[in-house]
Amino acid sequence: MWIADNWKDYEVLDTSDGEKLERFGNYTLIRPDPQVIWTNPGKNRSWKKPDGHYHRSREGGGEWEFFSLPNQWSISYNNLTFNLKPFSFKHTGIFPEQAVNWDWFSKLIKKAGREVSVLNLFAYTGGATLSAAAAGARVTHVDASKGMVSWAKENAISSSLKDAPIRWLVDDCVKFVEREIRRGNRYDAIIMDPPSYGRGPKGEIWKIEDSIYPFILKCTEILKDNPLFMLVNSYTTGLQPAVLSYMLNMAVAGKFGGCVKADEIGLPVSSTGFILPCGASARYTGNADDMS
Repeated sequence: MWIADNWKDYEVLDTSDGEKLERFGNYTLIRPDPQVIWTNPGKNRSWKKPDGHYHRSREGGGEWEFFSLPNQWSISYNNLTFNLKPFSFKHTGIFPEQAVNWDWFSKLIKKAGREVSVLNLFAYTGGATLSAAAAGARVTHVDASKGMVSWAKENAISSSLKDAPIRWLVDDCVKFVEREIRRGNRYDAIIMDPPSYGRGPKGEIWKIEDSIYPFILKCTEILKDNPLFMLVNSYTTGLQPAVLSYMLNMAVAGKFGGCVKADEIGLPVSSTGFILPCGASARYTGNADDMS
């Protein structure tokens, strides 16, 4: 498992009864987590006084209960600053487990010895975008949500990357890649974090089981002949690491050579020493030595 264990401003304090107790900077939140199917009898004291608690509804969805949580606050990772706020579907604007991938591809970009162009698809609030830009890459950031792109721009300003070479685009990712194929534009690296289900700005439907492999194949058409890396993340239960690995092996390594490795990503739990699984990632590089 790849573990995001370099955080200082974020921590999973404890897990129990379908929930996780997290520290985001100076604030503690309780959020549901379907992986937590155990009960911890020696619960952390902070369970009793959280700053916010997201309660899942039996009918689906849920709602926040706030105690002493501000409307917005920020946390840092290395030299990056992320603005957080609670919003629907329990999210805060960051997926901390992705830091293990940020560290990985930042090293590749820094040691590439050339200008690196990165395409970040389904780019959310820009964690991967800012990490790549801070490492020296030129980044194209694409997300179908105008609000998420605006949030990512705010994070760039907070991270002193306002003037970094980042192109911000509100667009359907599939349609954008198809246009890039026609334009003949190509990238050294591609990052994607596709949702299980979604709609583009014009109602385009994305269902990951049907769409992901054809989309990866399209993306190989806009990779340069000697790609630096490709990263695919999945939070969809059916797409296990082996499935991600097979797709990248067939579509990317089969075309360019190189190697693929896939694994779960996770976060350490302070109270128990457990590693909380948080999805899966698959990494492609041209060199096996660049896998870790």
